[in-house]
Amino acid sequence: MHLDPTETPPHLRRAVAVDAPRIAEIYLRSFAAALPGVRRTHSDDEVRAWFGDIVVPAGRTWVAVADDLVAGFLVLDDGWIAQLYLDPDRRGHGIGDRFVDLAKAEHPGGLSLWTFQANWPARRFYERHGFVPVEHTDGRGNEEREPDVRYAWDPHPWTRLARG
Repeated sequence: MHLDPTETPPHLRRAVAVDAPRIAEIYLRSFAAALPGVRRTHSDDEVRAWFGDIVVPAGRTWVAVADDLVAGFLVLDDGWIAQLYLDPDRRGHGIGDRFVDLAKAEHPGGLSLWTFQANWPARRFYERHGFVPVEHTDGRGNEEREPDVRYAWDPHPWTRLARG
């Protein structure tokens, strides 16, 4: 992790309507940087409208703000990390770690998420945070038709195993 001692650490807060355009841009830039071989199924304008009209108004989106600019976002949905994207220029600064800590605090009973099988950096990131792969698919269940993997984080895996 690269931490610049002169950087102001980002603060996390709930997203508000004015954050939606920046959130959409982060999604578009991050998706392109992390998954250049994965076909996006929606236009840039459709993505912007989805974040502005649906995702942010639902009230489950958090943003990391650094130097008065949204640097990343997290969307939680009933025990799921539905979205976690960072501005590509802000990766490796601990923002993703803080988002995962927030998600675990909000859902202490456990979390799940999906990521593409080809997204090895994301997979390593989640595994480093205690998530384990529990299901692999051939991609028929997602819009991109890209093989994916479901991860789960169980805060008490040994307790559940002992109860059988």
